Amino acid sequence: MPAAPAPTYAQITVLAIPIIIANSATPLLGLADTAVIGNLAGTAELGAVALGSLLFNFIYWGFGFLRMSTTGFVAQASGQNDPGEVIAVTSRALLLAVLIGAVLLILQWPLVTLGLSLLGASDEVEQITHSYFQIRIWGAPAILSLYVLMGYLIGQGLSRLLLIVQLFLNGINIALDILFAGYLHWGAEGIAAGTAIAEWLTLIVALTLVYRHYRLHFGIPLQNLSRSSLWNMSKIRSTLSANSNLMVRTLFLLLSFAVFADQGARFGNTTLAANHILLQFISFSAFFLDGFAFVTESLVGKAAGRRQQTAFDLAVKRSTLLAAVTAMGLAAGIAVTGHALIDRLTDIESIRTTAKAYLPFVVVYVLLSFAAFQLDGIFIGTTSTTALRNASVLATLGFLLLSSLLIPPMANQGLWIAFTGFVVLRALFLGCYMPSLRRQLALNDGP
Repeated sequence: MPAAPAPTYAQITVLAIPIIIANSATPLLGLADTAVIGNLAGTAELGAVALGSLLFNFIYWGFGFLRMSTTGFVAQASGQNDPGEVIAVTSRALLLAVLIGAVLLILQWPLVTLGLSLLGASDEVEQITHSYFQIRIWGAPAILSLYVLMGYLIGQGLSRLLLIVQLFLNGINIALDILFAGYLHWGAEGIAAGTAIAEWLTLIVALTLVYRHYRLHFGIPLQNLSRSSLWNMSKIRSTLSANSNLMVRTLFLLLSFAVFADQGARFGNTTLAANHILLQFISFSAFFLDGFAFVTESLVGKAAGRRQQTAFDLAVKRSTLLAAVTAMGLAAGIAVTGHALIDRLTDIESIRTTAKAYLPFVVVYVLLSFAAFQLDGIFIGTTSTTALRNASVLATLGFLLLSSLLIPPMANQGLWIAFTGFVVLRALFLGCYMPSLRRQLALNDGP
């Protein structure tokens, strides 16, 4: 097939900006939930929403592979100009999302019981959290299906449509929060109902956008979807293998962050609170770096599908350079404004002092982290998930080793060095797979 033009720096930036905005909009929803319930209900209701949201974040993050694998497979099928496989990939992923959502509905009682036993809360908060969880869980099939459709949009490079979906989800959720918790005084249950309904309404919007895009570019979806392509066992095995690898990767990343939080808590409440504040800077930076990583997923996936080495290499080079420049800007911004921002985030002087003492570690972490984000994007876009799994496992083991060596003599300083080492190790281990990745793809510049 003819070579596609390599993406320019401007084109990559234009694609990344809507994703950055969409990523940034996500935490605003949590703030909105907190603001509504915090002003209209009691402490127990607020605590229940906080705990319930934490449980759902943990559960849903574990199924993030639905978004990632869909992005890679869709991008590659699109690069191959195979509309039948594009719709087959999306349909298989939607079926899996609905199946997982149904399992979560069936297992809702043991899930919330186990989660609350691990977190610990007062009897009143636990009771309200149970109610919150049992209402919001009915949105599980919808939000998991949304992950798939977001994967389709990212894989096709439709970042503006992704932004529309995210803004609609946030906007309708906030409106329903105000209606149910504010005007109808349903408390935490109202927040849960608003979120679940918003997820289903957003699914309808996303399905409509994806259907219109597909029909415009490829024709009527059902005409390109045959039973043999949907139930192709080789493709199904590839999908399940990719998803299982991505799930293992995610679980080990979760383990690393959990260990970081647990170790920080061992140094006392002040250090725990200071580390939590500093993690907000890292999370904020991730919105920007993820924007370029998501664009990379689409570009390298399409280039791999076309077997075009030049487009692949330029997509990697240009998106990585932009991510590196962004990381330098973010690190510089944190270094310059970090002290003032910490003062805004807390008025407790001991926490302020502790957070400021460890701020340089955040600057270094953000500066170095772009490589891991970009390599994630490259391997997700090419669905080279074995490397992602292995790198995550090895980096986590490295983090645990560094923690055991550095924490005893250096306390929280050693923890931050180990945590920074973790993100560097992720990049180093993935980087070791790059030569074999290019050989496996058998890229060439010709048809």
